[in-house]
Amino acid sequence: MKEKHQIIIIGGGNAGLSVASQLLIKDSSLDIAIIDPAQKHYYQPAWTLVGGGTFDIKATERNEKDVIPKGTTWIQKGVVSFQPEENKITLQDGLQLAYDALIVAPGIQLNWDEVKGLKENLGKNGVCSNYSFETAPYTFEVMKNLKKGKAIFHNPHTPVKCGGAPHKIMYLAADYFRKHGVLKDINIEYWSGGTRLFAVEKYEKTLLNVCKRGNIKLNFFQKLVEIDGENKRAKFVGFGENNKDVETWVDFDMIHVTPPQSAPNFIKESPLANAAGWVDVDKHTLQHVRHANIFSLGDASGLPTSKTGAAIRKQAPVCVSNVLSQLKGSPLKASYNGYTSCPLVTGYGKLVLAEFDYNNKPQETFPFDQSKERWSMFALKKYVLPWLYWAKILPGKA
Repeated sequence: MKEKHQIIIIGGGNAGLSVASQLLIKDSSLDIAIIDPAQKHYYQPAWTLVGGGTFDIKATERNEKDVIPKGTTWIQKGVVSFQPEENKITLQDGLQLAYDALIVAPGIQLNWDEVKGLKENLGKNGVCSNYSFETAPYTFEVMKNLKKGKAIFHNPHTPVKCGGAPHKIMYLAADYFRKHGVLKDINIEYWSGGTRLFAVEKYEKTLLNVCKRGNIKLNFFQKLVEIDGENKRAKFVGFGENNKDVETWVDFDMIHVTPPQSAPNFIKESPLANAAGWVDVDKHTLQHVRHANIFSLGDASGLPTSKTGAAIRKQAPVCVSNVLSQLKGSPLKASYNGYTSCPLVTGYGKLVLAEFDYNNKPQETFPFDQSKERWSMFALKKYVLPWLYWAKILPGKA
């Protein structure tokens, strides 16, 4: 195995692969290594629809080897540490690799263990989560079989990938219950570690109306700490001004849990991390604030925007341009404005397409008011975006 590559990319997900593809389109002679031990590659945005019973889970999975860009070297190992002063990384088998430029895009870590009893109960006792390939289909099983009682939808106290996902499935469930005539017998509650439903007021107004339509009760400043699956109850601890340290046990017949999330441990414990554990990069150039030949994008980066695939689509060309400039010793000219997008499913055949920047200012693509629920935008999410991902985004053409 070669001990040095011109560019090393850590992560073979959306960010890593789209950047690798775009780099090769700009310069096919580049020596690029992609480091990722994963055997499978998932189109995760569709898991909300899987949980809602309207998308086939099998269509979200491909073999990693089939999506790795041709012309790159794929190293199927994990990274354990960084030696930025020496321009080196160390792999799990102890091997060190050197680089001229390093792109850090390993994605986000799901910390299932942070909630006591969650792992043991996931996929049974009405405890479900759309945040894994194995468990997303169980969400629909629980929804289908629920005729009365209480359904809880949880949002953790940490940043998560796709900030809208914890409540999208709640809106689908409310719509499903209504369509099947059982909504009047089911209490839906949202228990969130956030401070509000959505950060952009224009879209939040619509979502609050959707909550009203489903008689959904909203609870904020709440941290989920334990699941007691046998007795079907969940323990929350408040951390707001008015509920600090207040413990509440809540009974449930169904609970959809979004696991707490963080940067991967090998990032958190590295010299690349900021105080919160994410890769410490300039929010416009994506360049590391202390190491000029290191860049980061995607969910593991410290960019203060919502962690979505749409954000990566705008970050990738900035990263590509600035990495190439850095290698040539030229000034970095490309700049990222924090653009991100949340396709907020609000029911079957209904979607609000939220698009906004670092300032939470709407940055809409279409010539109509995207805060309104539309079938066309639901069709975009269900039919167009999955195709776009596999056919255009990963190959670096979109």
